This record gives sequence, C-alpha cells and structure tokens, in this order.
Amino acid sequence: MKRARYKKTNLWRVLKIYRLEPSELNIVEDSATYSDFEYLDLLRRVHDGNRSTGGLKLVTKCFGIVGFIKFLEPYYMLLVTGRKKIGVICGHAVYSIKKSEIIPIPHSSVLSNLAYSKNEKRYKKLLSSVDLTKDFFFSYSYNIMNSLQKNLCNNGTGQSQYESMFVWNHFLTRGFRNTLKNNQWTIALVYGFFKQENLSVAGRDFKFTLIARRSRHYAGTRYLKRGVNEKGRVANDVETEQIVVEDVPEGYPMQISSVVQVRGSIPLFWSQETSWMNIKPDIILSKKDKKYEATRLHFENLAKRYGNPIIVLNLIKTNEKKPRETILRAEFSNAIRFINKDLSKENRLKFLSYDLQKHSRKAINALQILGRAGAYALSLTGIFYCQVTPKPEGLLNLSCIERSDDDYPQNLSHKNEDAETVDREVSSGSHVPSANLSIKVPILQKGVLRTNCIDCLDRTNVAQYAYGVVALGLQLKTLGLLKSPNIGLDNPLAKDLMGIYETMGDTLALQYGGSAAHNKIFCERRGQWRAATQSQEFLRTLQRYYSNTYVDAEKQNAINVFLGHFQPQQGKPALWELDSDQHHVIGIHDPNVIESAKSFFKRSLSDGNILNESDSCLMASIVGHNQPLAEREHRGTKGLSESTPEISSCESDISFPRYTPSMPLWKQCQHIEEDQYLEFDPNCFDEHGDACNFTNFLDLDWLSSSGNSCEEDVCDRSVASDSGSSLKGREPTATELASNNVLEYDQKFVQWVTDGELLFR
Repeated sequence: MKRARYKKTNLWRVLKIYRLEPSELNIVEDSATYSDFEYLDLLRRVHDGNRSTGGLKLVTKCFGIVGFIKFLEPYYMLLVTGRKKIGVICGHAVYSIKKSEIIPIPHSSVLSNLAYSKNEKRYKKLLSSVDLTKDFFFSYSYNIMNSLQKNLCNNGTGQSQYESMFVWNHFLTRGFRNTLKNNQWTIALVYGFFKQENLSVAGRDFKFTLIARRSRHYAGTRYLKRGVNEKGRVANDVETEQIVVEDVPEGYPMQISSVVQVRGSIPLFWSQETSWMNIKPDIILSKKDKKYEATRLHFENLAKRYGNPIIVLNLIKTNEKKPRETILRAEFSNAIRFINKDLSKENRLKFLSYDLQKHSRKAINALQILGRAGAYALSLTGIFYCQVTPKPEGLLNLSCIERSDDDYPQNLSHKNEDAETVDREVSSGSHVPSANLSIKVPILQKGVLRTNCIDCLDRTNVAQYAYGVVALGLQLKTLGLLKSPNIGLDNPLAKDLMGIYETMGDTLALQYGGSAAHNKIFCERRGQWRAATQSQEFLRTLQRYYSNTYVDAEKQNAINVFLGHFQPQQGKPALWELDSDQHHVIGIHDPNVIESAKSFFKRSLSDGNILNESDSCLMASIVGHNQPLAEREHRGTKGLSESTPEISSCESDISFPRYTPSMPLWKQCQHIEEDQYLEFDPNCFDEHGDACNFTNFLDLDWLSSSGNSCEEDVCDRSVASDSGSSLKGREPTATELASNNVLEYDQKFVQWVTDGELLFR
C-alpha cells in the first residue's frame, strides 16, 4: 500500500497495490481523502488485520513514482526516494533525482523460479544501469517537457503531457496511467541538461536558465544510433531552450523570454560500424530512400512543432583526403534540394553551410561567423516574449494568451506599430510595473534553427553557444535590461554563457558519445595553454573510442529496455542474443558512392561551395507534392504515429506578427561590421551543364580565409551588384532586410532571404 499527502494540505490519498499476483499488476486508487488522524487510523487497522503475516512494514519514503516494468515474471516499481531542487521556472520548482529504488511488487511467497533466473537478474541489472541520478529532472507543477512558449500558449495538462517526445518514462507509466485514468501519482522525467544561474547586467539582476531535452525517439549511443529512421526520427535529437526572467519584487509584472534551437543527426540513412582496429570508422550511406521520404518526414515534424521557417546550419567538412563527411554533405544538400522543389517559397528550408573544423584554428573568427548565422536565424524566427503577473499558486495558472474555443491566441497585436510601442516602452524605461497590468503584447517564436555536424556534439555545441550569445542580447534588449542587443565575445555575460554551454556540451556528449565534448574553441577563448588543450583532446578521444567500442552495446540495451523499445518475452530470444542495434541500416558500403563523391568534391573544392551533383532522382520531376511542408500533415501522420506531434496551440493557420524593434536590428548590432555580402550567381549547374535554381542555400565558408582575418577577408571580397547599385551609404528598408536582418546586404542576398532563391558564389 502506498500513501501520499495531497499537495500541501493535510489530506492524504491511498493507492492499493496487491502483491499476491506473481506476474500481473493489480492497482486500485482509493477515491477517498483522509485527514492526518483518519489515515493513521487506517494504517493501524490494516496493520492489525495483517498481523499474522507480519503486518505493515515501512519500505521507503518516496517523492514520486517513475513507473512499473516487467521482464519475465514479476513487476517492479521504480521510485524516486531522494530529490534536489535545482531551479525555479515562473514559481514552479524543478528537481533532480538524488536517489532511486527498484522494488519488486509480488510477495516472495508467490514467485516461481523464473523470477530468480539468470536472464531475469540480467534484465534487472540492465535497468539499474540507467542512472536516474544523472541528468534526469522533473517538476510537479510545471510541464518541464514543453518549452515556455508552449506552456504559456497552451495551459493544458493531463495524460497528453506524457506523450511528449521528451518524457523518458512514457513507457514505464503508460499501463499505470491508463488504469487509473490520471497521472497524479507519477512524475514525468526529462533527460538532458538543466542549469539555472543568477546573472546581472548594468546593475540589474535576471535569472538565466538553459534546458536541453533529449528525445526518447530513436535514442541511443553514438555509433548504434545514426541518421534517421523510417518515421523521420533522428539520432541525438535535442531541443535546447534558453530562458531569461527579470528579477522583480513579488507580485509585480514579470517579463519573461525564451528562445529554442535544436540539434539532431543528419536526417539520412547512414551508419558507422564500430571497430577496435579503426578509431574513425567509414561512413556507410544507404541509398534505400531515393525520394528522401524519411528526411521529408523529419522536417515536416519540425515544422509542426515549431512552425516555419526551418533554418538548417550544417557544420560538416568540405574537404577530405578520404571522403567521409563530404559524402554526407553532398547527399544532404541533394535531399534539401529535392524537398525544396515541392515547397512554396516561404516554406522552403534555409540551408546554411560552414566548415567549422576548417576555421576552428581562429576561434574568434569562427564564433563571429557563427554569430552572424545565428543573428540571421533570429531575424527570421524571432524570440518568445511575454509579461504576466504571477499568482501565489504559480504563473502558469494564468495564461498569457487569451484563447477562443479553438484554443488559438487572441490577444496578439496585429500591427507592427503595437510591437514597436512595446519596444519603445521597454527601451525607454517608461513602463512602470503596475499591479493592475498583467499582460503586455506577447511575441512568439515562429520557426527554429537546426544545427548539425557529424555527431552533433562538439562543433554543434560551439554553434549553439554563438547563437545563444546573440539571442541573449536580443532577449535582454526586449526585457529592457540593455539598450543595445550587442554582447561582445569579451563581455562577462558571454564568458558566463560560455561556461554554461560548455557544461551542457560535456553533459550531452557523455550521454551520446561516451566522453566530454571536444572544446578546443572554448579552451582557446579561455586562454588555456595549447599543449594542455591537445592533451585533453587526446584523452577524450581515447575515452570516447573505448566507450563506443566496449561499453555502448550494453548501454544501448539498457536504453532499449528502459524506453520499452524491447520487451522481454518468455520463450523468445533475449535482448543480448539479437543482432546489432543498427537494424535500420540496410545499405552497404558502396564503392561507387565513394568514387562519385571523390569526383564531385574534386570539382567543388576549388570553389569552397556545395555544387549540384548529378542525380537522376534529383533532376526528375516530382508530381503531387505541391503543398507547403507545414500543411502536408497527411503525409507524416502514419510515419509519426508513435506519439502525438508536439504542436503548440499557438501554431495555427493565422499569421502571427513578429516583434519589430523601433530601431532595425542590423543597426543595433554595431559591433558587427556592416560589410556587404558577395554577389552570387543565382544559378548552379550539374555536370551536364543544366541549370537548377530550386533550392535555398548559403555557404558561409567564404566569410573566413585560412590566411587572413575575418574582417580582412570580407573587405577584400566586397563587390558591387551587377546592376551597379549598392546598399552601402543608405539605410535599408524593412523589406530589403527581411524583417530586421543583422547586417547590410546586397540585393541578391536580400532576395534570397525574402524569396528563397539559390545563393552561391
């Protein structure tokens, strides 16, 4: 029998778990509530009635049920028996797990020999190897599996929250929740990273929170989970949210802002076979999905969750002696082109490419380029901003968005002038907190930046940090804590942020890759001795190699059991008797693919850009795919049926105005040079000389050079447009800058941002 105190009152609820069933779960929830005296009297009577069998015995005190699981015979109950408060979001506490226990439910007298078998013990050991005290967190009152924007736009709770792709004990609680028809006894666990710090700027305090949520779909370890599966789920899929909350006296209107970015493996069918003989295994690219249906499903799911546009920042190499990453680079660009052919201009995928490995020797230059890419992405997606007056029972009992019967936001401004008024009030400090004012015009993030390298660990984390710095400047400017969104890389805030992002990178790398992240750029920024950095990188390479070769198979098995991807059955092969977990890879290492890539990159290396490789599938005409990505839900329904899509109620067919500061963002970011981008030929050609211009690409590599600084390179390469006109010397209009672009651009770049044309050097 399990009892629980009802919230913060002195009322108690009772859950009855019967222990005489050896292999069935029999649970009944007592509908009554008990006072302190009543529940003590109940326990006394139960104890007296079972005195002949030993009576009641206190097994443990717990802070929540993680779930129930069965291997071959008995059910086990997973409990949180120790917790630690690690942060607060809008008045709602967030906890990590300090201690957990696995308790068998059936009484030992009813168990058969099967419960003590070797396989049963091994399964239990596998489950125990999933350490709940590392990187799992939860909240009783805040839907920590959702972004702040989704929580404030859709205040719904209940069983649907457990369907989230970020709730890792979905399987463990499913049967229990379905039986009781509620989730009051369980806690929803999110796996990833949570860090909260109190920071200050210009003498004003604010709370900074960084959250990384790892998807439970297609989850696993580095070499055993690569690429995409048939349902469009990718490996190492992580949502990162950056939350900023101003520090105000209790009861006063609170300004809050958040921005979300994601990382995930390249959405193609590819793999790498681990080998103790090869520290860098070959990349095996499968050609089974010639129409990129799984890739399409992946981006459709992103559009459903975050809206459009989707900006893809690809950080993999452009030049290799032996093609490895370059094979994926060519195929990924082909996939984007293929998908973009079927999309309207406003919904096309924006593809940014930057070889970070090539330019990482000059950390400051690389971070500046990545910051520009991040600023561009922010100009398209915006950030989330809202102001509400919290109540004692918690902020989320008030929604910042008034909803109609369709649960769509109703109180958004429909004119940019309104948003500009808000900006002027915030920046001038004319808005005085008032107990009567609970709502200001909210701003919604629409779209998302998706970053990837090969592992989506080391280079990706650097890029996400650069994006985070730019986003923090805009968030603080919007909250009125800064007059300008400029945060230089030498600013103390940027250094504080680097430490937090570095910790997140190490945590996510240990989860997926088996070692802390390679932080060469961060080490250089800290001024760390180069020899010490090289030694650290070497040791981490060895640690990752050992983990991938000798540890990851068992770790993958444990994840599969915990998530319910494998459910043991008596008389069926055990998990460890099955073949490799790479069941999704059916392609082989085709020599023709490598030779094709070699010839392709031999042509393209001198230009430093992605060219359009000849591909029969790529050049073929496509019929019947003319709907925008976000509207073609019927195509992805079957493939994504594993869970309810994470669609914010704010994402409707109505258009939401983006926040427009009173001063253009390009003018506010004065620390970034106002250099013009190069003129590019808007067409590219395949090997047969046929023009193709249906994609939406930008190669950032030209912004860096091996021998010169970033600034010198841009200045040396600046040219005038073909028409002889230039933006230099005049202030661009809002249309020309495509909603607050950060830099001053030539006309063809503006046309690419606005209309989705192809951009190449």
